[in-house]
Amino acid sequence: MKVLISGGAGFIGSTVASACLDAGIEPVILDNLVTGRREFAAGRVFYEGDISDGALVDKVFAEHPDIEAVVHCAALIVVPDSVADPVRYYRANVVKSLEFVDHLLRNGCERMIFSSSASIYRAGDDHTVDESSPLDPQSPYARTKAMCEGMFTDISATRPIKVLSLRYFNPIGADPRLRTGLQLRRPSHALGKMIQAYEEGVPFQITGTGYPTRDGSGIRDYIHVWDLATAHVAALRRFDGLFPDGAVINLGTGSGTTVRELAEAFNRVVDRPIEVVETGARPGDVVGAYTRSELAERLLGWRARHSLEEGIRHSLAWADLRDSRLTPPA
Repeated sequence: MKVLISGGAGFIGSTVASACLDAGIEPVILDNLVTGRREFAAGRVFYEGDISDGALVDKVFAEHPDIEAVVHCAALIVVPDSVADPVRYYRANVVKSLEFVDHLLRNGCERMIFSSSASIYRAGDDHTVDESSPLDPQSPYARTKAMCEGMFTDISATRPIKVLSLRYFNPIGADPRLRTGLQLRRPSHALGKMIQAYEEGVPFQITGTGYPTRDGSGIRDYIHVWDLATAHVAALRRFDGLFPDGAVINLGTGSGTTVRELAEAFNRVVDRPIEVVETGARPGDVVGAYTRSELAERLLGWRARHSLEEGIRHSLAWADLRDSRLTPPA
């Protein structure tokens, strides 16, 4: 089996590509390297360019006519950045995705897995959601994901393509074999900020402590990125049997962890605990949610297997060697 992975040189896409390789699925990588890394595509079939470049997409399919499915990971993903520059986010995530699916249709592609986000949900009072929960995206980033889902639903209703939206919760960790990990030295999410605080010997700031959670900090469903990647392999294997029930599937652990609890778990793993201080919420931040759904286990035969502590350990291990694996920018 051969699969095209857009954004396959990024954190999620490269890990999905590794999981595919380990499962005997050949990945073909398409990435414009705006946030992806050339090193993450080393040794893999790689096309550098944009998903909106029709001639390039045509070339990929002409040279690999045996591509059976597409995993669409290409997107900008930083919530505060989307608040500051929504035009960039709508263009990159929505407009280019529309052009991309048009190119796929022209090349006869009938299967696509879309990297969506649980940030599009409106959580219940208990902070849990399932695939039928109401949608209420609270940032431009989240709205781009919701818009893409709606767009793909409309297109697949009349055109010969099926789209499975996998709604990710909060990926942490790295490829356990440390082939790839977060490419950013200063990621904006909570665990990345904790690692930065640990490395620099400065306090970690909990951004927002007035949420209606058990300790006032935001709550998340932290899923190991390798679990996330293996879910894509399962979805590729079972794709044709998923519809109509599986057009949307949540990928999470089913367990909610507050930011304060994440910091406590981090301090249980490291040899030198970080200090924790409180500050105000960032633009676009929300209280968060976790999945109560078992649809992924029923339809994909998949469930998350790595613990929160394993995700923290693998993130730390990758941070220790990241700079030796990635070429500094010129």
